[in-house]
Amino acid sequence: MSVIKKAKLNPMVKICTHSGSFHADESLAVYLLKLLPKFQEAELIRSRKPEDWEHSDIVVDVSGKYDGIKYFDHHQCEFDTTFSENYNTKLSSAGLIYKHFGKDIIKQVLQIEDEDKVNLLYEKIYKEFIESIDANDNGINNYPKDVESKFNDRNITLPSIVSKLNPIWNESCTDADFDRQFSKSSELMGTVFINLLNGYGKSWLPAKSIVEDAFKERFNVDNSGEIIKLQTFCPWKEHLYAVEKENNAEGSIKFVLFKDSSGKWRISTVSVTSSSFEFRLGLPKELRGLRDDELSKKSGIDGCIFIHATGFIGGANSEEGVLKLAKLSLEKK
Repeated sequence: MSVIKKAKLNPMVKICTHSGSFHADESLAVYLLKLLPKFQEAELIRSRKPEDWEHSDIVVDVSGKYDGIKYFDHHQCEFDTTFSENYNTKLSSAGLIYKHFGKDIIKQVLQIEDEDKVNLLYEKIYKEFIESIDANDNGINNYPKDVESKFNDRNITLPSIVSKLNPIWNESCTDADFDRQFSKSSELMGTVFINLLNGYGKSWLPAKSIVEDAFKERFNVDNSGEIIKLQTFCPWKEHLYAVEKENNAEGSIKFVLFKDSSGKWRISTVSVTSSSFEFRLGLPKELRGLRDDELSKKSGIDGCIFIHATGFIGGANSEEGVLKLAKLSLEKK
């Protein structure tokens, strides 16, 4: 079989998006597609010509069509698709590609097959990242128009940085210039996405399991069920609120115990909400601001290291020490 016939039987896969000025959404959408085996070696075509759309395998952010198979444009007047019934934000090309291919992308990048974990990450990444790209591209403000900004942050947002990668109007603006800069834009958006996905998949997700296990064992730590002990330190706050809600036990945990990087033990209060400085129950007021021997003597607990002046965190040399501080705090509530 000749090389020419082989080429006809196995044509190169083509991704098409529009030519000219580019934005954050299609820059990310193209990168997302190239994370999948089918599109890893795909040829990128940037064109507004219908014949190029026709000869491409997938068309992003151009064509005025959306079918969820080949065409993924959001500019048509009747378009009103959202990520799910839980969201009101209309999708951009980034959201469309993520909606249809996001789960496969997560599996491919993180090499995981657990559907529960994939679904959790799929939702999390849309909520924490992709939705903001959709909203920006569709001109949706995050705040009411009558709220005045305290400072100008438009030059530090990803869409703004991408916009400034476009060729400058009074310098060379050929198709080749735009294509070259689009590659930089797509790489930038993709790098941010990959870092975020790895962070959630390799750090945030494992932390959830640690908090879930600690919550299940809470009555083995103390009969009150208001103290949990982490088997290893991890980012726990966001997960704790979610685990409590899942178990109809919102507000139940008052203290979290864990070993720090130095091998000492910490006791942390739990904030009323994830963004609040007010805690559910603080460490005893009469012990706040004390350290070492003075703290140990006044508390009657050996090996104390400190209690912060505001009462939100403390430390001791041993697990036994921080557990006693927690129990002492519960007795005084």
